[in-house]
Amino acid sequence: MAQDGKPTVVITGTSSGVGLYGAKALLDRGWHVVMACRDISKMEKAAESLGMSPDSYTIIHLDLGSLESVRRFVQHFRVIGRPLDALVCNAAIYMPLQKEPLRGPDGYELTMTTNHLGHFLLCNLMLEDLKKSSYPDRRLVILGTVTHNPDELGGKIPPRPDLGNLEGFAAGFKDPITMIDGKDYEPVKAYKDSKVCNVLTMRELHRRYHDMTGITFTSLYPGCVADTPLFRNHYPLFQKLFPWFQKNVTGGYVSQELAGERVAAVVADEDYKQSGTYWSWGNRQKQGRQAFAQKVSPQARDDAKAERLWDLSAELVGLPSLVYR
Repeated sequence: MAQDGKPTVVITGTSSGVGLYGAKALLDRGWHVVMACRDISKMEKAAESLGMSPDSYTIIHLDLGSLESVRRFVQHFRVIGRPLDALVCNAAIYMPLQKEPLRGPDGYELTMTTNHLGHFLLCNLMLEDLKKSSYPDRRLVILGTVTHNPDELGGKIPPRPDLGNLEGFAAGFKDPITMIDGKDYEPVKAYKDSKVCNVLTMRELHRRYHDMTGITFTSLYPGCVADTPLFRNHYPLFQKLFPWFQKNVTGGYVSQELAGERVAAVVADEDYKQSGTYWSWGNRQKQGRQAFAQKVSPQARDDAKAERLWDLSAELVGLPSLVYR
């Protein structure tokens, strides 16, 4: 814990949406929040709009689509001299209308890089900081989504996630390969596949490091945040109708504020100190709805696939995989 007596949490993607309100909820609980985001000016305005006290947070630039940016972020974090007591991997991009794949500076498709590889590298590098913390309840939390799971209603809508045999990883995502299963580019599937990777990463972190470190590794689905800026790249009509549909037809709608509170709970509350767990509030929201430990998709509970994904990801981001076994 820092000299000011506040535990410190790093949250990615805090300039809007669930990340912003998760940061606000943790600030209200007495945490110091390190805001990791691409647009610092936007972050400053968002923090001011929510009345956040400037001495209760630190903003550091992070672009998860660039592995070099991830490394710089970790260096900058260590310079500020605060311990790391919790890490929340929240940021994600979703580009459903993208016709041709976009590649980031490392040459990999941008959705997969931002949502999975950037966070994978961040988790591995900052695991060292979490290990050094003297805080008694250190946690690493990765945001999930119902669409990762074809067994759930939200995951049944095609295209369904399918990592195949990780052919894209094995091929190093060299042009023209962009998808994890090595098949043709499909932007919605790219998002869903990346979120399966997030759950596999959480479960593999738990398997490798929980007993050794005592760190709690979890994921969560806070419910359908239908008006999140995640959908800003979708059709305007979809952005208008989807929240209405979730509020009035499915009953699945969750506000950004409530989702942020749920993120804070998984970071800080004793009820969620169960490593290796995927917490969910379900597809239908009811008054006083409590989270429950949910079974993840068949792909996301494939231990052999998790281990292979880990080793291939470590190679792509430049980590010595043998060190991390």
